[in-house]
Amino acid sequence: MGDKTIPYQHIFLLSHMRANTSLISHILGSHPQINGYYEKHLSYHSQADLINQEQLLISSEESAHDHPHEDIQYLFDKILHNSYTLQLENLNPQKIKILISIRSPEQSIKSIINLFRNKKTQHPYAAPENAVNYYIQRIKALTVFCEQYKGQYYYYDADLIRSAPKKSLNHIQKWLSLATPLNEEYQIFSLTGKPRVGDSSDNMKSGHIVKQQTNYKTIVIPAEQLQQAIFETNKQRQTIIKYAIDSITNS
Repeated sequence: MGDKTIPYQHIFLLSHMRANTSLISHILGSHPQINGYYEKHLSYHSQADLINQEQLLISSEESAHDHPHEDIQYLFDKILHNSYTLQLENLNPQKIKILISIRSPEQSIKSIINLFRNKKTQHPYAAPENAVNYYIQRIKALTVFCEQYKGQYYYYDADLIRSAPKKSLNHIQKWLSLATPLNEEYQIFSLTGKPRVGDSSDNMKSGHIVKQQTNYKTIVIPAEQLQQAIFETNKQRQTIIKYAIDSITNS
């Protein structure tokens, strides 16, 4: 699949859980130039890691079914947890496009809590305190990355993918230099909506952007914890936007 004489380029999305990442991943993965639509749970520190990613994406039967087109230019993955990292020192930055995204804290954290409360086994992130801690630590780690790699990434507010899809997708498409637009409708892949592979909601299985956000009225985050998350998000987001080569934001 693809012209093996031309090395693949790479798109990495660095974000956090419940930041509309399954949605944007499916939109990107549906584009004829991009292969990949879910988190591989890999770190990328060397060319060997990129080769491993290529083998997972290009050689698998699943990939052949999901991506039958021949004009693949980019391989895509996302990194949502601090246990996986992207280090550019031994990679070719000219061949890598990095997206950084943050979603507003209250909706993100409530979505995390809801996700893990619905699992059959008890999970620490079902408790507000632990979900808030994950969110804050992840935002801080993204800031550290951005401070290290100033001017080497693009930032977008995750909420814009639902609230202003045409504007945000057009902006991202131009920055990625894709030949054709990113579409609000996307492909249903073999793993779309499956447990443990991202968003398994009915909205995800619809094949198009659903603008209405879920109402988590039964989930309460203690006021002090929520305020801490809001404070940290505002602080870290300013730094991330400051060092981005380009960005699209709510304000």
